[in-house]
Amino acid sequence: MPKVPFWVFIFIAILYFSAIHVDTMDVDASQYAEMSREMMKNGDYLHVYDRGLEYLDKPPFLFWVSATSMKFFGVNNFGYKFPSILFALLALYATYRLAKVFYGEVTGRMAALVLATCQGMFLMTNDVRCDTILMSWVITAVWLIQEWLINKKLLYLFTGFAAIAFGMMTKGPLALMVPVFCFVSDWILKRQWRNFFRPAYIPGIILIAVLLVPMSIGLYQQFDLHPEKLVNGKHGVSGLRFFYWSQSFGRITGESPWKNDVDISFLLVNMLWSFLPWIFLFVPALVINIAGMVKQKFRIEPQQEWLSTGGFLITYLALGCSSYQLPHYIFIAYPFAAIVTAKLLWDIIEGENYKGFMRIMQPFQVTISVLLMMAVGILIIYVFPQHPLVIGVWVVLFIMWLYLAFKKPLKGKIFWLTAGAIIIVNIFLTNAVYTTLLKYQVGSQVGRYLYKSNIPASAVAVYKPEDPLNSLDFYAKTEIHGIDTITAIKGRKYLLTMDRGFADLKQSGLTYDIVKQGDFFKVSELTGPFLNPRTRGKEVKKYYLVKLR
Repeated sequence: MPKVPFWVFIFIAILYFSAIHVDTMDVDASQYAEMSREMMKNGDYLHVYDRGLEYLDKPPFLFWVSATSMKFFGVNNFGYKFPSILFALLALYATYRLAKVFYGEVTGRMAALVLATCQGMFLMTNDVRCDTILMSWVITAVWLIQEWLINKKLLYLFTGFAAIAFGMMTKGPLALMVPVFCFVSDWILKRQWRNFFRPAYIPGIILIAVLLVPMSIGLYQQFDLHPEKLVNGKHGVSGLRFFYWSQSFGRITGESPWKNDVDISFLLVNMLWSFLPWIFLFVPALVINIAGMVKQKFRIEPQQEWLSTGGFLITYLALGCSSYQLPHYIFIAYPFAAIVTAKLLWDIIEGENYKGFMRIMQPFQVTISVLLMMAVGILIIYVFPQHPLVIGVWVVLFIMWLYLAFKKPLKGKIFWLTAGAIIIVNIFLTNAVYTTLLKYQVGSQVGRYLYKSNIPASAVAVYKPEDPLNSLDFYAKTEIHGIDTITAIKGRKYLLTMDRGFADLKQSGLTYDIVKQGDFFKVSELTGPFLNPRTRGKEVKKYYLVKLR
């Protein structure tokens, strides 16, 4: 099995960066982008606000790096997405290094490519939230601490602990718990009890505590010192308690108000799309690893590793026990899933194990890949018709892939064809489908128009919005406020509204000119009727930006 060439990762990095021209998506990504802009504008990096309101949910690291990026690159897609894409690349490198430690150079690169080409990774570099950075810090911490266990260089240990601290500043204590899950499961099965009690951990823990001080001060100043503030519908909310307990552990104990009461299979069901096209290789690989561990009577040899399998399993179970789950929560464990998958692929291709399994899985993966490429073809030809040149490129790439699949002899064909197919799919999803889809997002469309037209925020009011509009302020590069009644418009010259509000405007007796109007749809909640061009007109609603006379 030849090594994955370095140029493949360069190409994937370019594909990730091509997502910069895709607007941030409502609700979360646009909200975080606007909060980062607000932080940059105010220059207050200790306290976090959401359009002037107290914000207590996500830790500040994403806002810190995005606000800093915007200072250099401006308030735009690049300024917001650039840091997260860099962290995505760091996650690939850390996954490669960790897999290389256990399985060598070839498998290390395979693991990095599996992670790089899972659908969730492409989504994370388009719809940028906290998960990209969190995943990166966690896998980096695990890799560095494992390096320390091998060569005893304290620099690895302390940078690993620093990565844990920065992960905690990204999305809470989960960044500490996942490395613990990895190493504890590995050490117990190896009976390496000494690893639980090493003096070097003490300065590492102190380092984590020191790095968390600025964020903790900000939380204390903003919330603990002001019990009179109304935060998430309550008074007397402790920012420190929320961050260090309620946000993560409170979802398991039931203390957290966030609940959607899904069961433990929820994340696995969502992996069926977010870990495509590798999910059908990962699940058998996971079962094989568990069966092997049981066969060895829950004891593994020192040269074996359970870190990736145990890290994934325990993280999944911890997240699956939460009373509130979303599909992207499991992304933090995808580097471990990539390593497990790559190891099985190596065994199949080089070790020539599981020959019967290979005879089943190769045509199955080819079928899945063909279906994925045909699906994106339907999207660019029928659902969101593209320029004939774009369609022509898709046809050429599809034919080339089919030639490799059915004519060209290639060692490791199951690996190369699967990776190639999902790359082709996401070339068109990112650069054709998403850009067309985001034209239905009213916030970014109107916000960009307001900014380019030099219309000040003081001249604009929003009335009866039927859309989250999180992206409106970010693309207008200013805060735009709403009104409750038409009469409250007072001296403002422009009104943004939708169908219900426009009906009120027509009955109000005010005279106006429509300066911009169009169709909108909640692009994060796609439906079959919306994707069908024949029925889309019944699904979309209208927005209106009017100028009062």
